[in-house]
Amino acid sequence: MSSLAERLASRIRRHGPIGFDEFVEAALYDPEDGFFERGGRAGRRGDFLTSPEVGPLFGAVVAAALDRWWAELGRPDPFVVVDAGAGPGTLARSVLAAAPACSPALRYVLVERSTAQRAAHAEHLPLEPPSWAFGPPAAEAEDTDAGPAVAEGRGPIAVSLAELPATPFVGVVLANELLDDLPVLLLHRTAEGWEEIRVGVQGDAFVEVTVPVSPALAARADALAPDAEPGARLPIQGAAAAWVRDVLERLEAGRLVVLDYMDTTAGLAARPWPTWLRTYRAHGRGGHPLEEPGSQDITCEVAHDQLAPGRPVARTTQADWLRAHGLDALVEEGKRIWRERAALGDLAALRARSRVQEAEALTDPDGLGGFTVLEWAV
Repeated sequence: MSSLAERLASRIRRHGPIGFDEFVEAALYDPEDGFFERGGRAGRRGDFLTSPEVGPLFGAVVAAALDRWWAELGRPDPFVVVDAGAGPGTLARSVLAAAPACSPALRYVLVERSTAQRAAHAEHLPLEPPSWAFGPPAAEAEDTDAGPAVAEGRGPIAVSLAELPATPFVGVVLANELLDDLPVLLLHRTAEGWEEIRVGVQGDAFVEVTVPVSPALAARADALAPDAEPGARLPIQGAAAAWVRDVLERLEAGRLVVLDYMDTTAGLAARPWPTWLRTYRAHGRGGHPLEEPGSQDITCEVAHDQLAPGRPVARTTQADWLRAHGLDALVEEGKRIWRERAALGDLAALRARSRVQEAEALTDPDGLGGFTVLEWAV
């Protein structure tokens, strides 16, 4: 057993089975041996591929969307953009490289709870003190601990945080494949009703243990998936719902944009559970979620009907969302640059040509293009 597995097993033996959400929290985010602290990450050299790692095209489209939302808000300065679940900072680098028009007002806040991944931010981005992201402290003395005063129009400024900023702000929060990595309760339907799947220990192995659920939780499961058959499973995604509520409370004005693979709770309950509760390592599928905690990503498809019901102002596929924010124009521009510079074969030409392949991957309806994009406006 690994150190994390031994600690979890010891805890279970002392206090009894733990919730599936507690197990996932430790497996992914334990400060010593969690998956993301041990080097698990997105990227071609990582364990799974997300849209920003396909190439810079995704970030360029996000930059265009930021310009649109900035204009809709009246071009505020500062314009705070929170990249929640920023990982190693790939999306941030692409957005800033695209040089959006909002750059002079832009305060780009990378939020990543993994210490290991957060350490990568400073390797590729010129980071500033976190206080620089919120408000234009031009009146502050220039010899303060925070550093030189930051006036309006001095962006883009990038800062890195371990958690969401506590200060209310005007801007945009982006969450690309974040909610699927938040812990979930796991319920199982029997002929008699709903049970909770908890995690116990048998010998040196972690095993599923079922316990009765409270009447309130049973009623919630029935409301979310009234036609679930015996044998069905479903997630209760309280952590994801709480995260959405928290963000909407912090936004003074602006937008929350969530991109992830999603379904309704009833849709998940009607499918075999391994199709929506999956594990990954080294760009392949991992083992059972209870195997070797800390060695693999554990990800759960997002039940969008559990997130602030009735609040999203827009819901679409990633493919349609990207096209609505200028994907096709960027691809055509790439084709033009390639035609003009193909004979040179320089880096600019190769990058332009790659836009076509990137666009195909980002809009594939059976892959990233089939992801759901939810937007809330405040």
